[in-house]
Amino acid sequence: MDEITSVFVQESREQLAEMESSLLGLEQNPDDPDKINAIFRAAHTIKGGAGVIECHFIEAFTHRVENVLDALRNGALGVTPALTTLLLGCCDHMLSLIDLLAAGEAGPAGELQAQGEALGGQVQGFLDGIGEIGGDAAASALTVSDSTVEVENSGSAIVLNDSWHVSVRFGENVMRGGVDPLSFIRYLGSLGEILSIATITDAIPVAGEMDPESCYLGFEIRLQTRSSKADIERVFDFVRDECELRILPPNSRLSEYLKHIQELPEDSMRLGEILVRCGALTQAELEQGLSRQQRAADAEGHPSQPLGEILVDHKVVSPEVVEAAVVKQAQVSEKKTREARLVRVQADKLDQLIDLVGELVIAGASANLLAQKSRQSGLVEATSVLSRLVENIRDAALQLRMVQIGDTFNRFQRVVRDVSKELGKEIELQISGAETELDKTVVEKIGDPLMHLVRNSLDHGIEPTALRLERGKPACGRVSLNAYHDSGSIVIEVADDGGGLNQEKITAKAIERGLIQPGETLSEHEVVNLIFEPGFSTVDKVSNLSGRGVGMDVVRRNIQALRGTVDVASEEGQGATFTIRLPLTLAIIDGFLVGVNKAAYVIPLDTVVECIELKNLQSERNFMNLRGEALPFIRLRELFDIAGQAPARENIVVVQFGGQRAGIVVDQLMGEFQTVIKPLGAMFRHLRGIGGSTILGSGDVALILDVAALVQSVTQSEQQRLSERSLAAPAVLSNNPFSQH
Repeated sequence: MDEITSVFVQESREQLAEMESSLLGLEQNPDDPDKINAIFRAAHTIKGGAGVIECHFIEAFTHRVENVLDALRNGALGVTPALTTLLLGCCDHMLSLIDLLAAGEAGPAGELQAQGEALGGQVQGFLDGIGEIGGDAAASALTVSDSTVEVENSGSAIVLNDSWHVSVRFGENVMRGGVDPLSFIRYLGSLGEILSIATITDAIPVAGEMDPESCYLGFEIRLQTRSSKADIERVFDFVRDECELRILPPNSRLSEYLKHIQELPEDSMRLGEILVRCGALTQAELEQGLSRQQRAADAEGHPSQPLGEILVDHKVVSPEVVEAAVVKQAQVSEKKTREARLVRVQADKLDQLIDLVGELVIAGASANLLAQKSRQSGLVEATSVLSRLVENIRDAALQLRMVQIGDTFNRFQRVVRDVSKELGKEIELQISGAETELDKTVVEKIGDPLMHLVRNSLDHGIEPTALRLERGKPACGRVSLNAYHDSGSIVIEVADDGGGLNQEKITAKAIERGLIQPGETLSEHEVVNLIFEPGFSTVDKVSNLSGRGVGMDVVRRNIQALRGTVDVASEEGQGATFTIRLPLTLAIIDGFLVGVNKAAYVIPLDTVVECIELKNLQSERNFMNLRGEALPFIRLRELFDIAGQAPARENIVVVQFGGQRAGIVVDQLMGEFQTVIKPLGAMFRHLRGIGGSTILGSGDVALILDVAALVQSVTQSEQQRLSERSLAAPAVLSNNPFSQH
């Protein structure tokens, strides 16, 4: 039972996410029946699952929500902002109830219970409002009617137009078997009232060819009865093989069939099974239709006509019912296909697999190193094959943890809607790159920083409507979320078309807090990035959304914990763009192994552009001319204070990150290397330029370089050096930008 409950909790959360997404879409397009049906199906599925696990508090609340959704689906209620807000609140409450179930609680209490009762009262208010419209209007809104049919009354409260139509053509040999066709007509009358009967004589031959023992008659009968289609068909069981029988339901049954089809459970069903289970088709009619389909295929030698078309052509069932059944069949098929593609695996099992693959990579590297030392060609070849297979296993295992970022992005649709209403602004959210994949661990940890950035754009970025119109902008502001891959990293952009960052205000605040000195010259990029300093805020009035100065520094700290960077670019009056760069995975990467003296370092291979030889460059400035472009570089020997003389022949590894290039000077190049990232201990947490460590095949430890920090530091160092030289400042900067750490 615990396992069933766990599956219910997980699937219900997915259903609620789909329900919320459909509600937000419905608010933009109120006449979309697919969205309404999707919302109803999600609630119905949750209610059914709650009944299975006997969770009555979820079942009872969802049932009340389902009543409103049923009225919405049948047209008795229209889509309004108030109703959408109520249903979104119900989604939130249902999620809280599911969390309560997952925590093992017996039921809601206190504030949560009061919230549920309040929402239930609002739901009942909408349902009561249906009755106030008027009983007749409500009834007509809840039924499917055909305006082309004239309604007549027999004088005894019997509506004459709403009747079954039975069309029967008896075969020539029925009377030879001792059967009287009229006896079936009389028996049919015992099921109800025969309103009219017409004898069809089209099949009667000329008098000279007529056989007195043959039957040439057919009948068109209108029958008023509460019996089912199967009951009517059962009347003709004795002559079923000797006649052509068609039974068409009354108009009122059409809506019943459509509703029944929608409510059928989503198990494995074919079109004919759906029609039989809803009562629109009998088993005999299905078998007859299938035989017609088979005969047509055998005779013509090509794929047969679809069963639905055959049934409609022979007037066995109405086109509307077949169409509804086809839609239901497509839904079932899509769900089965989706479930067949997915296997639910617990996250800790997946993490254990990644750890084992990491150890396998290290063991494979060790075996490869020993094979090369042995110089046995057979052993070297075998270990090279093993290394290739390990690499394939590594890539496949990491791919298991890759998920699309679209689900994270879609969560902000609700945030933008609620915050825009709270602030009285018109704001739309644009999403692109939702299919971009990254590590599941990264996705889980990036949600909070993204939330800070989106709320900041909504509160501070987008101007009030009146100010936007005054500036010649559209009344509706825009916040954009975009994701894409670049140089082995994933880039996430949060942009808005608001007022941008006020650089004068930021500078004044930075001077007030002592972050910069009066008269100090900073570039535009450096000024706007001051907002990431701890406690920095330019907001005069604190709101419940932001402005307390505890947002942006938390964003940067959380992103740096993921070995990522965050940057901001702003154009005053036009908007701001926050750019987050993150590694694709936190576990295993391809590395480029380099050496300085006896120490080994690993550079992430995705950041490596090229390797060149450094030839006797004697200069106080740490940059060189690389094919007409200035390339700043940093010497690892100086950076980490490694003793000993540099060799006569040094090499530069050219790396790139975030559109900037820099060089890393090393003693030797040792080739590509599969790297299992091991985090550094807590005492090394504040080291800059080091992203982690790894174990080499020899058992030695190699440090993994943080290319983002190195590139940023070396470029800033050279820019500062050049600006000081241009100002003729006497101070000489240290070549080691990390010396203060």
